[in-house]
Amino acid sequence: MIDLSINDKMILIQYTIQKYENEEELLEKLQNILPEKDIYRSLDTLIGTQRVRRIGPEILQNNESHTELPELPDHLKEILEKI
Repeated sequence: MIDLSINDKMILIQYTIQKYENEEELLEKLQNILPEKDIYRSLDTLIGTQRVRRIGPEILQNNESHTELPELPDHLKEILEKI
């Protein structure tokens, strides 16, 4: 597991949502990088702050009409490419 700040985890999850909107697939891809508890905590925070929205029971989507995606830091680009 990689040691990331809370903000880094949320940014990583937002960019992963761009690649995989299905929540089950998203969890599967992120479990090699982040603990499941951190994934769910970050998702809850992103949904609560309206940066991510849930479309139906399984689909997640970045709420780009409400907030723009943050800039992807260089150290997260490598991780995202592996996902």
